[in-house]
Amino acid sequence: MKRRRNVLRQTKGFRFGRKSKERAAREALLHAGVHAFNDRRKKKRNFRKLWQIKINAASRENGVSYSQLIGRLKKAKIGLNRKMLANLAEHKPEIFKEIMEKIK
Repeated sequence: MKRRRNVLRQTKGFRFGRKSKERAAREALLHAGVHAFNDRRKKKRNFRKLWQIKINAASRENGVSYSQLIGRLKKAKIGLNRKMLANLAEHKPEIFKEIMEKIK
């Protein structure tokens, strides 16, 4: 009884019989767990893609493509990761421009 109650509590908000019928609810929870696990990994991919897009847009305004920028940063031994670069490109374009000048 307790297990059933816990399963049904976790499926609150699911549609149709998946919220009220124990067998359907248990199966729905299994699938939900799989999707949650996979999406935690996809989230990392999606953010990296987003950062690359932001960096590319800002670097092209300064006349350099994304790949050239990353290559030059590595040569200059500037250890900023893509998350930081994207943040600078979006919120502090003047600092991003200074970094661009250092690597030219």
